[in-house]
Amino acid sequence: MLRFMPVGDSMTIGSAGEHTWRYRMWQHLRTTYGGPFALVGPRETLYDKAADAPTSYEYADPDFPRSHLAGWGEGWLHMAPLIGEAVRSCRADVLLVSLGLIDLGFYTNAEQTAENARAFVGQARSANPGVRMVVLPVIPNVRAESDALFAAEVTRFNELLAKTIANLDEPRSPLLLASPPPSYDIHLDTYDGTHPNAYGEHKIAATFADAMHQAWGMGDSYGA
Repeated sequence: MLRFMPVGDSMTIGSAGEHTWRYRMWQHLRTTYGGPFALVGPRETLYDKAADAPTSYEYADPDFPRSHLAGWGEGWLHMAPLIGEAVRSCRADVLLVSLGLIDLGFYTNAEQTAENARAFVGQARSANPGVRMVVLPVIPNVRAESDALFAAEVTRFNELLAKTIANLDEPRSPLLLASPPPSYDIHLDTYDGTHPNAYGEHKIAATFADAMHQAWGMGDSYGA
């Protein structure tokens, strides 16, 4: 059985009442992967905005494997120390990673964020030397439209992330940089300029699915 672990921030954990892109990915894999698989991770909840805590199980459709490693307000900085134990305990084979926006917005600059991404890869491999990772570049949110310095940091980090992935890629533990969703529009595909609505969920799932299909022959393209 192949075990996929979604790793991310608020765009990945989602909030009460949402499907999440994790659900869309599960639907896609269920119909195209062609073998046994599971979504794994040490967490299961959604973020509850009223409680300001990740305590909700109110998925739009709760009937799917909800396990993940994602957190509202968490980034590479927070996940790097956690990923080794998560991979080890959940026996993850493939990490689907969407991190960085919260780091650049509140915690670290582009260079520091790239170093945390490098540490993340090292910790994941210490737990499973053969782990595969698909990493999504940061999708700029609405803040980038009015904050030029933030927008520049996002651009700089995505450049450093691409170099980091290329430098750390190796045959036994391949790293794959997914392409940003080509038609992603923060005014149409999010509900607040950052967090995906149903359209955005599909597009994020699609970029992960298409990357795995094109590079590794895993599953099928999302459109198919």
